[in-house]
This record gives sequence, C-alpha cells and structure tokens, in this order.
Amino acid sequence: MRKSLKPADSVIRVKNLEYILGNHKNNRKLKEILLAEQKNFCAYTDEYISRTDACDVEHFNPTLKDTLEDNYENWFVVKHQWNNEKSYKWENFQPILHPVASDFEERLIYLTGDYLANDNNDKETKNLISLLNLDDPILADKRKKYIARKQKEITSFNLTVIDFFTILIGEDVCQISYPRAIKEEFGFDILQLL
Repeated sequence: MRKSLKPADSVIRVKNLEYILGNHKNNRKLKEILLAEQKNFCAYTDEYISRTDACDVEHFNPTLKDTLEDNYENWFVVKHQWNNEKSYKWENFQPILHPVASDFEERLIYLTGDYLANDNNDKETKNLISLLNLDDPILADKRKKYIARKQKEITSFNLTVIDFFTILIGEDVCQISYPRAIKEEFGFDILQLL
C-alpha cells in the first residue's frame, strides 16, 4: 500500500461532487474519476483493477458514509473483497493511520514484500495493517512472487528496469501491479509512466 494522493485540482473537488447513497449513475462517475486518479490501482492492495474486476467506492471511515462529513478525502476505489473484509471491523481498530497522511510511507514501511509499522509502538499503523489485512500471507506471497518474476524477466530480456516496464505497459497494462513494491525493489516510480 502506498500513500494515496488527493489532488487539489481533482474534478471531484472542482465540481464539488458527492457520493449519493443509492444513486448508481452518480456514484459510477465518482468511481471512474477516483479510479483514474489512482491510475487503476486498488488503494489498499496496490493491485491493478481491470475492467473485469469487481471494485467499489470505499468510504475509508465507514461511520461517515451518508453524513455531511463524508467527503473526497474519505473515498477510494478498492477491490470488492477488501472492501467487504474491512467493513464490519472498523470500530475494533482505532485509532488508525489515514491513507493520505503526509508521513504515511515513513510509518508504513515496505520490506521485501511485507508491510510493517516502522515503529513497533505506532498503534495507528499497526491498526491499519490489521484492519486492511495488509499482512495477509496470501497477498504478501503474491507480491513477493510478482516482484521475483519481474526481476527474472528483466534479467532474461537483458533490459533496463525502465525499458522493461515501458514495454510491459505498452503490451498490457493489466500486467502491472504493486507500484510501491516496484518503487522499493527497483528504485523506479512506475506511476510516472502511466
């Protein structure tokens, strides 16, 4: 997971768009804008969201949904499974690190496929990891295998990291996942190419 960016010039801010409970047309437009801002990556798993993936507009703090306090800072697009897994356990994991926190990536560190709290006493970060299942062994293993496979492919094709990912994006952007892992492992911010 990486820090979520909420641009000041977002169409959502500029047009003062709102999430409207039960208004599928409005909320679909909101989801399209958020997904474009997230460059089609799940805000939680950092996996690419393709057209065939079930995904939702997620209200990070679910207690704000359908209230006046619910706003752009609380909305993210996430894969449906992760939204479902989080929804019923919010109250059990407080206080919590917010995905737009300025020090997010300093507090939630990436270490060879795993996400950990940089400070073992940082309850907010540890709660975020637990709430979102960022330490889920299956997800972590999937990240690790993805990175290992990309390292082998880069070596096999004798390409630079930038050339390899540029070709991959051009051929099938759906093959890109885990931008933070790519940045940490390869020293390259793939989001600049998207």
